[in-house]
Amino acid sequence: MKTGFRIVLLLLLAAGAVFGFLRYRSGDAVSVVLAPVERGRVEASVANTRAGTVMACRRSKIAPAIGGQVARLSVREGDHVSENQILMVIWNRDLEARLKLAASEELAAKARVQEVCLVADVADREARRQQKLSAQNLVSEEQVDRATTESKAKHAACEAANATVDVSRARVEAAQAALDQTILRAPFNGVVAEVNAELGEFVTPSPPGIPTLPAVDLIDTSCLYVSAPIDEVDAPQIRIGMPACVTLDAFPKPRCNAKVRRIAPYVLDREKQARTVEIEVELTDPIDREGLLPGYSADVEIVLERRESVLSIPTEAVLEGNQVLVYRSADGILELRTFKPGISNWRYTEIASGLDQGERVVVSVGREGVAAGARVTPEESSAGSAPSR
Repeated sequence: MKTGFRIVLLLLLAAGAVFGFLRYRSGDAVSVVLAPVERGRVEASVANTRAGTVMACRRSKIAPAIGGQVARLSVREGDHVSENQILMVIWNRDLEARLKLAASEELAAKARVQEVCLVADVADREARRQQKLSAQNLVSEEQVDRATTESKAKHAACEAANATVDVSRARVEAAQAALDQTILRAPFNGVVAEVNAELGEFVTPSPPGIPTLPAVDLIDTSCLYVSAPIDEVDAPQIRIGMPACVTLDAFPKPRCNAKVRRIAPYVLDREKQARTVEIEVELTDPIDREGLLPGYSADVEIVLERRESVLSIPTEAVLEGNQVLVYRSADGILELRTFKPGISNWRYTEIASGLDQGERVVVSVGREGVAAGARVTPEESSAGSAPSR
């Protein structure tokens, strides 16, 4: 009886020891997120230091050239307009009357030309007839001189009448130009963003040095770009035509069909801020421009270099000195390893040497207890593997 009791007691003690050991090992293990070393695309890129702004390639804040009362207002905010479409007309009945008067004077001058020049033709024929008769000694020399002088005088009158027509035509053009100053037309196809006038109100051009609200704010949304500041250290690497991605707070997905269209030829020096160079990134795909409004805040990432199908790991796994914590699946221990990096960005870092495809590295390096030699347990998470690229 005592022997059986001892056997049961020994078995219980052994089970307790095994349970305690397993509990000790489980409590000692640290949960970590792993990512595999795999092949994919890696890009070297730079990004803006402060938020950029979506802007239209053409935006015109326009007003009539002269002041006056609004007699006609043809558009509202949000309207799509075509180039040369009339947007607004200032009261101009007096100028229209002057234009009609100038046009009538031009018609009268043209009729006068016909009359005077026909008389000049008659005088010219008479002079030639007198010259033929003089050759036959049938008329006196005095009659010939009188006919010739009369012909020249009539031709001079004809030329003067033609000059009068030119003067009348210039008056018509001047009257038309004055009338055009009262008509506000769209300089390009676009969308009316703002109208700061009402029918019957008086509008005036901005005095020199005193900005006023434009009568019409017109935006061409067919061409949009992002203007953003780049740190002066990164700017020398950027070239016109480089591909870029645009990220907007108002939309979930980045828009990567963009390219650098301009690099400012100067450095901005603003108080309490880093010195920056303004760059412009144009959205070239019409699909990427859908839903965008000038004024949206945006970030840009400019791709300096791109490599396909290279070994890489998430950049967040890289420690100081180009080191990573490699998970040894055989014993669950973390190994600190130094590798040689290639190009990188904030998402991925290329592996030139030091790591092999299929090995797994720790991504959650900031967790307590994560260090070389630690026993760890892989955590099932979507962050454990690199997203598709």
